[in-house]
Amino acid sequence: MSPALSVLSLLLLLLLLLLQTAMAVELQPGYYAETCPTAEAVVREVMKKALIWEPRSVASVMRFQFHDCFVNGCDGSLLLDDTPTMVGEKEALSNINSLRSFEVIDEAKDALERACPGVVSCADVVVMAARDAVALTGGPDWEVKLGRMDSLTASQEDSNDIMPSPRANASFLIDLFARYNLSIRDLVALSGSHSIGQARCFSIMFRLYNQSGTGKPDPAINPGFRDKLYELCPRGCDENVTGDLDSTPRTFDNQYFKDLVAGRGFLNSDQTLFTSPRTRAYVRKFSRDQDEFFRAFIEGMIKMGDLVSDRPGEIRRNCRVVNSRPVDVLLES
Repeated sequence: MSPALSVLSLLLLLLLLLLQTAMAVELQPGYYAETCPTAEAVVREVMKKALIWEPRSVASVMRFQFHDCFVNGCDGSLLLDDTPTMVGEKEALSNINSLRSFEVIDEAKDALERACPGVVSCADVVVMAARDAVALTGGPDWEVKLGRMDSLTASQEDSNDIMPSPRANASFLIDLFARYNLSIRDLVALSGSHSIGQARCFSIMFRLYNQSGTGKPDPAINPGFRDKLYELCPRGCDENVTGDLDSTPRTFDNQYFKDLVAGRGFLNSDQTLFTSPRTRAYVRKFSRDQDEFFRAFIEGMIKMGDLVSDRPGEIRRNCRVVNSRPVDVLLES
């Protein structure tokens, strides 16, 4: 490549980035109505197939929105694979051996690229898929706001600094959510995402055998439920064995909150919502009124989806890698 063409390519790249940033619009329902009218139907069809193929996968995909949006905004950074020059978020402390089913997002994006090449962002696919995971398992349905851009990078360090561990208590979680203008009600409602899915023994071994360094189990665990957890996760077990997050793990409902009231929360970060006086009232309310839980959950998901990145972005063709650019060719020449 001649020096003149190299400079021209670099200038075109910079112009493209500036235009993409400038063209960012306010998120809105029906954003793809004209450019890709079948976008939401395409994603939902993929999610239906995933639910049939492996029911647990839709619960995993639903949680992508939380893990993506809290780390520098909803920009699909969670989906990027590591590169020689970037350590991404997939193996961050809260994600490694926990988040799974990235191939479902891949399948949805592939289908969208066939229908409307270069139009729908991976960040929007995550938000649509999370909504569909809830609706397809018995939960509420709602209009999602779309129009996000995909990040050009990811940061494992940022994820490690931000995302909570299964040991987190209510006070920590309240403070974390407040940083994103999410209320205590939002926190408790969004924790209801654990109405479906499973978690690993790894996440509860300390609760069972050494809560707060006492060498004893968490006293908040219902004794009968604790015995079941002992069977599932004995000392020295394979800590990748999984247990249900509530007693109806394939149905999105308010059973999760009923279980917390009964001392049957699987994770410490779940049960703490009932043991803490700051969050207990919402747990009780949602355990008694499923419609109220659904309303609060929708509001929380929409607010969380509004956490948009202010960094330059693009529409990735493959959710796992940023698009090739003229500057890449320039650097390789």
